Amino acid sequence: MDVCNVNLQDEFRISPGDIRGSVEIIKEGRMFMNSLPGGEIPCQDMGGLGLYYADTRFLSCLELRLNDAEPVFLSRALRDSHFAQVEMTNREFTKDGQLVPLQTIHLRLLRMIEDGFYQRIRLVNFLPCPLQLNLRLKLGADFFDIFEVRGMARSRRGELQKPVIHRHGVILSYIGTDNIRRSTEIRFSPAPTRIIEDDPFVHIEYSLKLEPKKKHYFYLRVTPQIEKMSNHNRAIKSDLGFKEAAEYLSNDYQGWKDKCLKISSDNESFDYMIRGAVTDLRALRSTYPDKGTILEAGIPWFAAPFGRDSLITAWETLLLNPGIAKETLSFLAKYQGREVNSWRDEQPGKIMHEIRFGEMAAVGEVPHTPYYGSVDSTLWFIILLADYIRWTGDKPFLLEMAAPLAKALQWCEEYGDIDKDGYIEYQCQSKKGLSNQGWKDSWDGVVDLDGSIPAGPIALVEVQGYYYRALNDAAALYELMGEPQKAVVFKQKAEKLQKQFHQDFWLENRGFLVYALDGRKKAIKTVVSNPGHCLFSGILSDQQAHRVVERLMRPDLFSGWGIRTMSAEETAYNPMSYHNGTVWPHDNAIIGYGMRRAGRVKQLKEIAESLFGAAQNFNYLRLPELFCGFTKREKMRPVKYPIACDPQAWSVGSIFLLLRALLGIKCRGNEIHISDPHVPEFLRTVRLENVRAGTGSAMLEFTRHRNKTYCIIMETEGNVKVIFEKSEV
Repeated sequence: MDVCNVNLQDEFRISPGDIRGSVEIIKEGRMFMNSLPGGEIPCQDMGGLGLYYADTRFLSCLELRLNDAEPVFLSRALRDSHFAQVEMTNREFTKDGQLVPLQTIHLRLLRMIEDGFYQRIRLVNFLPCPLQLNLRLKLGADFFDIFEVRGMARSRRGELQKPVIHRHGVILSYIGTDNIRRSTEIRFSPAPTRIIEDDPFVHIEYSLKLEPKKKHYFYLRVTPQIEKMSNHNRAIKSDLGFKEAAEYLSNDYQGWKDKCLKISSDNESFDYMIRGAVTDLRALRSTYPDKGTILEAGIPWFAAPFGRDSLITAWETLLLNPGIAKETLSFLAKYQGREVNSWRDEQPGKIMHEIRFGEMAAVGEVPHTPYYGSVDSTLWFIILLADYIRWTGDKPFLLEMAAPLAKALQWCEEYGDIDKDGYIEYQCQSKKGLSNQGWKDSWDGVVDLDGSIPAGPIALVEVQGYYYRALNDAAALYELMGEPQKAVVFKQKAEKLQKQFHQDFWLENRGFLVYALDGRKKAIKTVVSNPGHCLFSGILSDQQAHRVVERLMRPDLFSGWGIRTMSAEETAYNPMSYHNGTVWPHDNAIIGYGMRRAGRVKQLKEIAESLFGAAQNFNYLRLPELFCGFTKREKMRPVKYPIACDPQAWSVGSIFLLLRALLGIKCRGNEIHISDPHVPEFLRTVRLENVRAGTGSAMLEFTRHRNKTYCIIMETEGNVKVIFEKSEV
């Protein structure tokens, strides 16, 4: 296949018309805002900025001016992942013959999202005399579908409606090709001096007299609505509900933190990173009526339920909050495949890849209703279910999931193994589906040594590792449910798969695994990170696992900031590509966890320390979805990937999986097991409070002294046992 032409045909590639170097994101439920650091959404922006709800952009323009001049941005802060504060000041200007110097007026924005977008503007005049000026806002809504924003062309769109203007605000509307009205209700308090329509925008103007040192407040609320027009004559609060929304979010976030493991250490940067990760996970949670709650994958491009992403994140965060896993499994079971549907790549028992709720999905321009083009989501469903049951001992939930488990296993045999050779493969059937369906699902995510794109069906190396793990996990679950005959069947299948895998995927002369088998069963020998996922699955022999670890840590794969997705020596290597040379934190965390199973703690610590070092260079010490794979150099920072999601769920979850591997901690019902803990070099002490096991909990403290780590039981509550053992995690 001609590589140079494939990318032109990849409609799902993310290619916005503009790239922003730095943005600010706030999210609550199914709504999020993506703006410049100063809070602005430029009216001609092509970079995906805006206020989104249900995969639609409900606000595409939000500009603020003081006397027709853009304010000077000073700083920004984000509290608990949901409450943004922006500090700005004025440029020098002349008003009615009076010179107003630079930095005379202080402007502070407070903003958040609850049932809508809330913004409070505070102005303070630091001149010793009153000041007359104009405060102007410009707003607009294009109602673009998220796929349209990402760069997908459309043959036709719906129609924007004439704005409805009233004293306290305006309603912008659009009737889509799905005949659904989507509206943006914008309210102001106090009422503006004037509101002017300027198709397709509206201008809001306040004529103000600012007394010296007095605080002046202005409130804005934007509410996305689908098939609903509000009564704009209803009574409104002076702050449009700003204080009430802030209090609700503060209390809800505190409740979330109380449910999670509390982690503290002697390193302030690490503690800051952990606190941010905990609240990022809360921000990424969304509840869907009649379906439940799930972690959405990432902002801005993947703010939707994704099977693979949510399952892996829930697995990464079992130590932090096992309830995430239960929510995720329950949600995805409701969308488990029921029929053979080529348009959606759906088959009975298959776990979905992604679901969307925008106009393009509704009219069939994309198959995401939901779309099932993921070869490994079903396997991760089984793996997570087994690990959740082991972790919590929640047998009633296992019985509840018995039918989805059986359907998932049936999918593996009847549909996952396309050519009945014992391996799980994929081949896209949908005209609008993903050509690659592993976690590296970009158009060139699977590439041969010469740079060509192999023909399917494709059997990925890590997917066979997942399958082996899933078969053994299924055996353990059926033992627990009192069905030993089924358990024996799945154990035998796992043994057969392992033997066959060693023959077809292992390259003895390289001490490494092939990337995949193509449709002709030819080995794709491109050196990539994927074999590292086999480490945790148990499919490798001890000797093979050691050799895989050694290969992954060579300089062509290990950049110094983490393991690259592809060797720098390969033809297709590009350190700025999406999947062929960048560093993905979740990829490294899964590999690191597997290194612990292989007994390679030194390399695990290198991975953890390199990612922690990288995080110091990103906003809020938050690891993004991915970053560029350039080699680490002295006094150089990791290079940002320009359109990475930030936050991204499985990147946020990476730190918790690495910590779990380092400390050798796992829960088994009401027991907490500790095995050969290791505190990394950037820490000396780590304290875990509220480690929950069954109906009890414990507080544990890990301290590193002279290259040894000691664990102290600080306190226990309820029926819980802490067991120290020598075996690996």
